[in-house]
Amino acid sequence: MRRVVSLFLPTWPTDRYRKNASDAPPRDKPLVTATTEGPRRVIASADEAARALALRPGLTIAHAQAVVPELHIAEATPEDDAEGLARLATWCMRYSPLIAVDRPDGVWIEVAGSAHLFGGEEALLSDLTRRLRRAGVRARAAIADTPGTAWAVARHGAERIIVPGGMAAAIAELPVAALRLPAATVDALHRLGVERVGQVAAMPSAPLTRRFGADVRRRLDQALGHAPEPFDALMPPEVIRRRLSFAEPIGAREDLSRVVARLCVDLCGELAAKALGARRLDLVFGRVDRAAQAVQVKTARPNRDAAHLARLFGDRLDIIDPGFGIEHALLIASRVEPLTPKQTSARGLDRGEPETDLGNLVDRLATRLGEAQVYRQAPVESDLPERCVAKVPALAPAAGLTWPAALKRPTRLLDPPEPIEVEALVPDYPPAAFVWRRVRRRVVRADGPERVFGEWWRTDDERSVSRDYYRLEAADGSRYWVFRDGPAVEGVRWFLHGLFA
Repeated sequence: MRRVVSLFLPTWPTDRYRKNASDAPPRDKPLVTATTEGPRRVIASADEAARALALRPGLTIAHAQAVVPELHIAEATPEDDAEGLARLATWCMRYSPLIAVDRPDGVWIEVAGSAHLFGGEEALLSDLTRRLRRAGVRARAAIADTPGTAWAVARHGAERIIVPGGMAAAIAELPVAALRLPAATVDALHRLGVERVGQVAAMPSAPLTRRFGADVRRRLDQALGHAPEPFDALMPPEVIRRRLSFAEPIGAREDLSRVVARLCVDLCGELAAKALGARRLDLVFGRVDRAAQAVQVKTARPNRDAAHLARLFGDRLDIIDPGFGIEHALLIASRVEPLTPKQTSARGLDRGEPETDLGNLVDRLATRLGEAQVYRQAPVESDLPERCVAKVPALAPAAGLTWPAALKRPTRLLDPPEPIEVEALVPDYPPAAFVWRRVRRRVVRADGPERVFGEWWRTDDERSVSRDYYRLEAADGSRYWVFRDGPAVEGVRWFLHGLFA
């Protein structure tokens, strides 16, 4: 099944201008780009603030300046905008190897085989639009079975995800412009009283084609999935890739494994010639029904070991649905890094212990368990216990920090700390007993307090934060790390923060 994302950039020319021009106005000030049409200067594009003032493409610059005297006007650069859109489309390869430019203001992304890598379609769309928004680019995105429906919903609809097979219902109430028709055809349909896509779908095909041409029915059929609409995937020339086409469709697991092994050998040969190693590989299977199935693997370090890379793909081939057969396979090195050859040590000449290479192990674990599940803990300079440790990639280089050897800390921290009820005989002394999870524990030994203050440079709320930590040993031998959140005279609360081994 095909799933296509249509990424819509409604103010791409002005967003790109703001990113590149030092004299660009702030975002709350209107900005337009201008071009010349015959003897007139007209608006080519307008940002959100300008559109809120009723400034639209096609309006003359003289009229626009009469409405908004302080209007900021930049020269339109359609060639540069197109080049920038192509670069943005290349960046979108982080979500799928199958992407295409949808000029002048969009990008297609085929995500049928890659959405699960981002936690599902909703998570993928959220990540895509959030990253663009942080970069100062307004964006809307929708996903559907066909490019036509995704395009229509991204620009004219309120939904973001169209369920498989739900194209007809999703576009029925959208305006006829959602079918990507020429403006003259849209105007002609309006004069006939046809305003919505559902009305077009209800019209007989022959009279519709005779009166408005074949484009209307073709666009409708493409949106509904009744007619094919392939797009030419963008593939930058510098991207290393290998492709195999088959005389007869294949689908058996063993056949797919052999194809992967051959592709990896061919790809790694070119990587070695360029002194590169793969960090991310995308494998795309093209089925006979024009649908694509994609698998992605990542490596913790640059790697061009063909056997190892083929094993990583072997762990993921079970998710491939060959349908009625696969007619070609494409392996893409979508992320590479320099990897120079290493001198192997000679027996009797290398006195040092060889460094253990955990890269292959980390790759296998990440492929099976998920990249987020494979990590190591690294120390962080912070007085607050919950902030003095961070998750980092398993093979991330050491930062040179260590926890102080004399700092006694529990082997397990509770996140968040759990409240307890204490019995303290004397103020500012350790508890004589405490209740945690409805069990009373009598304290036989205690040590403390150790006072920890909040990090005032982070937020003003932490200026008054202070904690007094105690190490407690209960009568049954279990040991706990508890704290109170201020001086005892203020009637503060107590929490259990850690457990000692």
